Amino acid sequence: MILLVLGVLLWAGAHFFKRIAPARRAAMGEPGKGAVSLALVAAVLLMIFGYRMAEGAFFWGRSPALTGLNNLLMLGSVYLFSAAGMKTRAARMLRHPQLTGFALWCAAHLLVNGDTPSFVLWGGLLIWALLEMAVINRAEPVWTPPAPAPARKEIMAVVGAVVVFAAIAAVHIWLGYNPFG
Repeated sequence: MILLVLGVLLWAGAHFFKRIAPARRAAMGEPGKGAVSLALVAAVLLMIFGYRMAEGAFFWGRSPALTGLNNLLMLGSVYLFSAAGMKTRAARMLRHPQLTGFALWCAAHLLVNGDTPSFVLWGGLLIWALLEMAVINRAEPVWTPPAPAPARKEIMAVVGAVVVFAAIAAVHIWLGYNPFG
């Protein structure tokens, strides 16, 4: 469980570094991006290995209703990631579409994984995403929505989300975690 906790903390720390110590991060210049990227890769590896090794109490598991809700939330999450990149209508309505999508992703996984390691991983990442939005809003209180995107970008975001969701589902099936029950 220690590796898992360290991974979540490293993930949050690497992301908060720019906000917590802006002068120090700025002093690092361009090489600082590499250091942060390296910390994030290490965090992901710690979370993967820590989660796979962790044990803990089991409170609930998947049910058909939770699985269906999980998949809908995941599709919405993937759409918000694509909407953020394409500056679609959702990106004009939400200040943080990518972080909102990340939070949905975490919440979706908590619905179908009711054990202690999942609470640490998905709950920790969910708390990080919500805090990250709050910290950004506090540091940058004024927000200007992006300009309207052409309709083709809206369509591309939806199609892209469905394709990426299918790819994610295929990887889950390949790994032995069928997301469809």
